[in-house]
Amino acid sequence: MPSVRGSCQLDYARERMWEPGYLKARCADLRLESEFRLYRIRLWKSYLLTFFMLHIFVTSLHCALLLATIERRSIIYFDVALSMGCSLVLILVLSVNFCDEFIAKHTWYMYASSIFASLTLVFADLTESIYHNYAHNWILGTFYDTYILYMIYMFLPIHFISGAVLLALLVSGIYILYFVLFIAQGFVEFMSALFSVGGMSVDIVHYLCLNLVGIFYRVMNDTVVRSSFLDRHQYIKEKIWLRNARLQEKQLLDSILPPQISLPLQKDIQGRIIMAKQGIHSWTSMERTMAIQIHPDVSILYADVVNYTQLTTTLTVEKLVKVLHDLYGRFDMAASRFKVQRIKFLGDCYYCVAGLSDPDPDHANNCVSLGLSMITHIMEVRDIHSLDINMRIGVHSGNLFAGVIGEAKLQFDIWATGVPGAVHISSATLNHLDVDRFAIEDGPEKAREHPILKKYRVGTYTVREDFQMDKEDSDEFLSELHALSLCDMGAKPRLSDSANQNIRAVFHEELREEFRKMPVSAINPKRLFGICRYNTEQEVPAHQQLNICLTFNDPALERAYLKQTDYMFKYSIILSWCVGCSLVYIELMDTQVVCPSCFILPAIVAILQAILTFIAWYKKYCWTRYGQYSVPHHYNRFSCFIFKVHDRILNSLPIRICIYLFLVISSFIVMCVIVMSCKREEFEMAYIEERLFHYAQEAKICFHPWVTTNMLSLMICLTFTFTRIPIMVKTAVAILETLGYLLLIFFQFDFVFHHSVTTNPSLKSEYAHALLICITFLTMFVKERQIEFTNKVNFNWRVDLRREENEASLTNHSIIIILNNILPSHIVDVYLNSLAKHELYTENYKMVSVMFAMLINFEMDLRSLRVLNEIIAEFDTLLLFYKEYYTVEKIKIVGCTYMAACGLDLNFAGSTSTNRKADIPPGNLERSSRRLLFVDDEGELDEVVFVMASYALDMMRTLAKSNEVYQNIAGDRNITDGTIAIGISSGEVMAGIVGASQPHYDIWGNPVNMASRMESTGLPGHIQVTEESSKILQDFGISCSYRGLTFVKGRGQIPTYLVDIDENLNFIPKAASRLPSHQERSTVISLQSTYSHPDNSINSMSRHTFQSI
Repeated sequence: MPSVRGSCQLDYARERMWEPGYLKARCADLRLESEFRLYRIRLWKSYLLTFFMLHIFVTSLHCALLLATIERRSIIYFDVALSMGCSLVLILVLSVNFCDEFIAKHTWYMYASSIFASLTLVFADLTESIYHNYAHNWILGTFYDTYILYMIYMFLPIHFISGAVLLALLVSGIYILYFVLFIAQGFVEFMSALFSVGGMSVDIVHYLCLNLVGIFYRVMNDTVVRSSFLDRHQYIKEKIWLRNARLQEKQLLDSILPPQISLPLQKDIQGRIIMAKQGIHSWTSMERTMAIQIHPDVSILYADVVNYTQLTTTLTVEKLVKVLHDLYGRFDMAASRFKVQRIKFLGDCYYCVAGLSDPDPDHANNCVSLGLSMITHIMEVRDIHSLDINMRIGVHSGNLFAGVIGEAKLQFDIWATGVPGAVHISSATLNHLDVDRFAIEDGPEKAREHPILKKYRVGTYTVREDFQMDKEDSDEFLSELHALSLCDMGAKPRLSDSANQNIRAVFHEELREEFRKMPVSAINPKRLFGICRYNTEQEVPAHQQLNICLTFNDPALERAYLKQTDYMFKYSIILSWCVGCSLVYIELMDTQVVCPSCFILPAIVAILQAILTFIAWYKKYCWTRYGQYSVPHHYNRFSCFIFKVHDRILNSLPIRICIYLFLVISSFIVMCVIVMSCKREEFEMAYIEERLFHYAQEAKICFHPWVTTNMLSLMICLTFTFTRIPIMVKTAVAILETLGYLLLIFFQFDFVFHHSVTTNPSLKSEYAHALLICITFLTMFVKERQIEFTNKVNFNWRVDLRREENEASLTNHSIIIILNNILPSHIVDVYLNSLAKHELYTENYKMVSVMFAMLINFEMDLRSLRVLNEIIAEFDTLLLFYKEYYTVEKIKIVGCTYMAACGLDLNFAGSTSTNRKADIPPGNLERSSRRLLFVDDEGELDEVVFVMASYALDMMRTLAKSNEVYQNIAGDRNITDGTIAIGISSGEVMAGIVGASQPHYDIWGNPVNMASRMESTGLPGHIQVTEESSKILQDFGISCSYRGLTFVKGRGQIPTYLVDIDENLNFIPKAASRLPSHQERSTVISLQSTYSHPDNSINSMSRHTFQSI
C-alpha cells in the first residue's frame, strides 16, 4: 500500500465487491434479478432434494434407534408412527415445489409450504413430549428444535431472508413457550429463574445463537450465489464479445489472406509472443519464412481499363476514386458469384484467380464468364458516368505460385495482349473451356505476333458471348450490383445499430441458456446411475472436474483455489465472536462450581476474539467513514499497520487456518475445562442421596448435559462457519469434536449424561445426546459441501474466463499484428469499428511522393521466389528506419515491382470520407503535434520527395549488398544481376479502400500513374523522376540531370530527370536552397550519407546481416 510521510490510503475496492449490498445492487444494475430469481429457484430445489434425503435418513435413523434400543416397544410406537407420518406429510407438501408450472403461477406456495413443513415438525416434536407427559407422567426434552432451525435457514425454499428469520423466530418462540408452560411450570417461575444458574436464559441464548448462525449462512450463501451468478454473467458476456471480435477480425483477415496462408503466420506470431512473454529472445525464432504454395490447374484473369491514363489527367482524384470504387465493387460482387478470388488491383489493373483456394474443375469457365460479366459492368459504368472507357481482359490457365513475401504490408499475390470489349484467352484456357457454351474466335493478329507468346508457342482466342448465361439471373444480379451505387455502397448496416441489437439478442438468449445449464448440485442423478456420460473428447464441465472430496482433479487448480484471498473473513470473525461470547455466557451460567481456569481461559479467548474482530472490521469502518468521499483520506501509522495486518491475514491461507484452529479449539477447550471441573463422584453420591431421601440439590455441582450438548452443536456450526478454509480441515476438526464429545458421553461422564432428561420414553439419554450431535454434524457437513461446490464451480468459471481471455488475447494479438502488417493501423481500426462492408473510405493528401521500383531480369520460379522474398524482406526492413517525421509506407508488391509512398500520414490528410481525424485519441494528437512542429505551411510537405528519394537510394544500396552475397553462392549467382529501375513522382493523391471485398489500402492519382511510367521508361540502376520532383530534390541539394523528353502513354512527350548518384551509391550534392527539417535523425541512413559521406554506411543499413540470407 503506498505510503507518503508515514501515511497511507485505503484500498477497499476488492472487499466491497464481496459485500451483499454491493452484489445485490450490481444484479439490479445489470437487470439480472429476474434471471437470478429463476436460478435461485433451481438452487433451492436442489437444496430441497438434499433435505429430502437428509430428512429420510434422520427419521429412519431415529426410528431405528428407538426400535432397536427400547425393550418396551409398545410405548414408543406412537413416537415412531407420529415421526414417520409427519415426515411423509412434510415430504408430500414440499414435493409440490418441484412442479414448475404450478410454482410459476403460485410463488407464495414455496413460503407457505415451508411454514407448514416447519410447524409440522414442531407439532410432531412437542406432541410427543406433551402426550407422554400427560399419558405416562414422563417429562421429556425436545429433539427437533435445533434441526428445525437448520432446516429453515439452509434447506427450505424461502427466497427472502426476512421470511426465514420470521419463521425461525416463530419456531424458537413456540419452543420457549413450551419450556415456560411445561418445564418451568408457569411464567412467574420462569421469570424468577430466568437469569439464575441453569435458568432459561441459557436456552434463549442458545436459540439466538442458532438463529444468528442460520442468518449468517443465508447471507453467505446469497453472497456466494450472487457472486457466482455475476461471474457467470461476465464469463458469458466476455466469451460472446471475444468470439464476435475474433470472428470480425478473422473475417477481415480471411478476406485479405487465404486461411492456408494466414493460419501459419498466426501460429508463428503466437509462438513469438509466447516466447517474448517467457523472456526468450532468440534470433532463430525470427528466421524468415516464405509462405508460398504451388497451385495446379487454375485460371488467372487479368483485366486492364482502357484509357485509364487519360482518366487520371482529366478527372479529379475524388471523381476517379469514386468511379473505381463503383467499378471494382461490381467486379468483386461478380467474382464472388463466379467463385473467383480477387488477388489485387494496381490502378487500372484488376486480376483474380479461379480454383485457387478450393480446386474447381470449372475454373476456366468461371474466369471467362466473369470476364464477360466485367465487360457488361464497365459498359454500365461508362454510361452512368459518361466516360470513354473499356476493358481489356486476358485469361490463361495452368500452374502458379501463390502466397506472401516480405515482412511488411503482407499481401496475397501470384506469380506466373488483348482486344477491348472481349475476353482474350490462351490455348491452355481453351483446353479447359466448354467450347459449346461460348462464342470463340481466333485471337488478334497483334497477339499472335507478340514475342513472348511466340516464344512459348501460346495460341490466343477471343470470347465475346456466353450462350448459357441465364438472362433472368443475370438481370437480377446486375440490378443487385446497380444498387451498389456511389451513394449507397453501405448495404450492410453498421455495427453500432442493428448489428449490436442482434448481438444483444444473441447474448441474452445465450445467457439464459447458460443460466439454465448452471450446475446446482454436486450430485447428478443421471450420471450417478450411468444414464448420461460425457464423451472423453468433449470438454469436461466444471462440476465434473471435482472428485468425491470436492477437490479438483488438477492439483495446480486446487492450490490456486486455496490461495484465494478471503474477502468474507470479517463476517466469519464477527460470527465467531458473537457465538464465542454466547458460549462463554452459557458456560458461566451452567454451573456454580468455582473454577479459576473456568473464568480466566474464557476471558483470554474473548479478548483475543475481540482483537481479531477489531482488525477484521477496522478497514470497513474506515471506508464507511472516509472512503466514500472524493478526496482521499490519509491514515496514520496505526491505521496503516492494521490495514497491513488485515491484508496479510486475508492473503495468507496458513495464517487463516491458524486463526481458525485457535478459535475453534480454544472454544472446545473452554467447554472441556468446565466439563472436566465436574466432580463425578460427588455428583453420583448427591444424585443417589437425592433419590433416596427425596430432596433436591441446592446448587449445581456439575454441568447440565443438555446445555453442554447444545454448546457443542453451536461449536460444530462454528467449525463449518469460516469461509475459504479447506473443507477437509473443517470436516476433520468437526469429526474430532464429535468423537471427543462422544467419548465424554459414553465413557468419562456416562453417569451424568445417562441421568439427564431424554427425548423419548425409555430411550437412554446418552443415545439422545449422541444422536443430536451426529445429526448436527451431518446437517452442517451436507450444507458445507453444497457451499464448497458452489465456490469451486465459481472459481473454475473464473479460471476458464481468464484462460479464454488469454487465448483470445493471443489470437486477437496475432490477427491484429497481421492486419497491421497488411493495412495501416488507423485503417484497421476504421474498418473494424466504423466502416460497413462495401463502404468507400478515402483520404485526400495534397503532397505525396510515390515510388515504383522494379527488379530487372528476374525469372519467376520457386528458387527465384526465395531470393525475391529475401530481397523484399530487406526492403521492408528499411521501412523501420523511416518511421519518424515523414513515414515511408509500403503500398504493394506486383510481381517484381515494389511500390511505396511517403507522406501518407493521417495528420497530413486534408479530409477523410469518415472524418476520421476527429477520432484520433488525444495522446496520438499530442504526439503528432510534437512530431509536426516543423511543418509551417503546405510547402514544407515537399520534403516527402527528399525522404522518398533517400529511401530509394537505400534500396539500391541494399540490393547491391545482396547481389554481392548472392554472387558468392553458386546456386543463386544467376538468379539476379542486382539491377533495379526506380521511378518517383509526387503530387496530390487520394488513399483509401475501394471494392466490395478484400480491403486493400491503395493510392490513386496522377502521381501514381506517373511514378509507374517513370519506372517503366526509366534506366536500370537509376532513379528517374518527373520535372516537379527534380526541382524539389535540387532545392534540397541533390543534383538531377535532364534526360530529355520521354514518351509517356496518355501524356505524350514530357521532360524527365535522373537523380545523380556516384559509384559509391551516394547522392551527388549541389548547392541547397533549403535543408531537411531534421538532419540528425539517427535512424535514416541516406540523410547522414548525403551530408557526412560516411565511408561505410552500407554496414548500418539493416538489422539483419546479409550473411544470414
